[in-house]
Amino acid sequence: MNTKKLALLAAAALLVPCLASGEDVAAATTPAASGAETGTVIFFREKKMMGAAIRFKVRENEVELCKLGSGTFCSLQVPAGSHQYDVHTEAKDRLTLEVKPGETYYVISAISMGAFAGHPKLTVTDKATFDGMKAKLKDNTGKDLKEKAGD
Repeated sequence: MNTKKLALLAAAALLVPCLASGEDVAAATTPAASGAETGTVIFFREKKMMGAAIRFKVRENEVELCKLGSGTFCSLQVPAGSHQYDVHTEAKDRLTLEVKPGETYYVISAISMGAFAGHPKLTVTDKATFDGMKAKLKDNTGKDLKEKAGD
């Protein structure tokens, strides 16, 4: 079952071309031990009481890549190039990331107050920020993803 999810994620990342919109284009932070044509993107959310009941999906071109709740992270191997990641509750945020081969990018998500639900926000950060929280975070890579009919 997990193999199908990983295969689906890999296929989606390779088959879905993205164009940069010019907003929030980020630079690399540290090298990764991945293949020459891929980079690593780590999405994470600090464990906090505010917004703890709110979970949201990280998507690229309507493809669900991971779910982030309070105190979780997920790690994705993606092809080099431009990627647009979307998150939304009642409000939407989009992060455009220019992924370079062999690089690792750290994206922290936060929740701000909204009228009916919290508003998610994606922000590129550094390895030190992630490392400082990692011991308290649960790995949610590939978990709780919606499966297509027949899987």
